Amino acid sequence: MSVPLQTDIHRSMLASALIGIGLMAGVDEIIFHQLLGWHHFYDLATPKIALFSDGLLHSAELIVLVAGFFMLIDLRGRQALASTAAWAGLFIGLGGFQLFDGMVDHKVLRLHQIRYGIDNLLTYDLVWNASGVALLLIGLLLGRRCASGRPG
Repeated sequence: MSVPLQTDIHRSMLASALIGIGLMAGVDEIIFHQLLGWHHFYDLATPKIALFSDGLLHSAELIVLVAGFFMLIDLRGRQALASTAAWAGLFIGLGGFQLFDGMVDHKVLRLHQIRYGIDNLLTYDLVWNASGVALLLIGLLLGRRCASGRPG
């Protein structure tokens, strides 16, 4: 009978944060870029370049997802997965990507906006960023639970 090894909180959080980043990038790519057609990753050039930029985003998203899942598989195989830390990392990754995209990509770099041709972009910005903050807060609260040593 094998003895479970000590859990690795840091790697558990990192692995699932990568998965969260990749998942949220995928949701953004599929829903807002492809299905709704609201924007592309880089909208300041020709449609071909905009589509190419979406392909680069999709490639990066897949690389991050695969890296996160390989780390997660390694942790499980070594019986070192800290489940609460993994959930914390997932939500931190989801919310962190959403908030980074909303603040840096949309407002600072102006690579694209959430939606074009509307009268009130502020509503979209507020909902987009508030959802990122909510997900991030869930992750931080779960992370705080790990740091305090409470199980779960």
